[in-house]
Amino acid sequence: MMNAHNSARRAVQPSAKAKAARTGHFGDRLREWRQRRHLSQLDLAGDAEISARHLSFVETGRAAPSREMVLRLAERLDVPLRERNVLLVAAGFAPAFPDRSLDDPALAAARQAMETVLKAHEPYPALAVDRYWNLVSANAMIAPFLAGVAPSLLTPPLNVMRLSFHPQGLAPLTVNLAEWCGHLLERLHRQCEATADPVLIALYEELKTYPIPARKAPHTVGADSLAVPYKIRMGDNVLSFISTTMVFGTPLDVTLSELALETFFPADELTTETMRSLAKSLT
Repeated sequence: MMNAHNSARRAVQPSAKAKAARTGHFGDRLREWRQRRHLSQLDLAGDAEISARHLSFVETGRAAPSREMVLRLAERLDVPLRERNVLLVAAGFAPAFPDRSLDDPALAAARQAMETVLKAHEPYPALAVDRYWNLVSANAMIAPFLAGVAPSLLTPPLNVMRLSFHPQGLAPLTVNLAEWCGHLLERLHRQCEATADPVLIALYEELKTYPIPARKAPHTVGADSLAVPYKIRMGDNVLSFISTTMVFGTPLDVTLSELALETFFPADELTTETMRSLAKSLT
């Protein structure tokens, strides 16, 4: 396996000059990630068990990192798998983590696990989204909430964040719109900070342009509060949910590492009974 990686490295490093150029590029990227994590060279060097002097040389392009060092530094910096591949290529190595479609036969077991979780969560809504909050799959209890949504918002790729904020989406039905969208924006902002992904940043900026009322006060947790609820009007009732997020543990595939399952649980008895009745009507 090491020979394959070394061969790949030689294939993209035809000359010493090209090697130096790529190493410098890697150093710039590494420095960006280190600064994004608010770590000094000394802090990162200690975490990665290398000398601060050598780390400095790597960042400035005076020293070339080994493949193992690139992966170790990326792990210590909690770099997402997609960006770890970018770091490897910048250092002159082949990507380490496959980036397969969810339809790939190699991911059949993971895909089945996802569908099993979604189906088992009925009669309550659950969905799966990718890195950019595009809908990957959903159980049958999501459809009733989309009945009044503009068809243009349901055209693939259906973006769940945009659907939540858009005036022709779920925003008019969301009773606690300011609170819920504030929660989603905070979550997306953390994701932007963690990944520096330009697509996510553009989505964040877009969502801020939608007419969402300002929160009256910062969210405070009462004695009976568990989490920020999602309250949505359905007919004459207001349904209330609390949400949880599930991800695949220790994924080694880029697609799986970016997949998240969003499950919604009833926060009161009315919601429980309404969803159970709705599920019966759909069968």
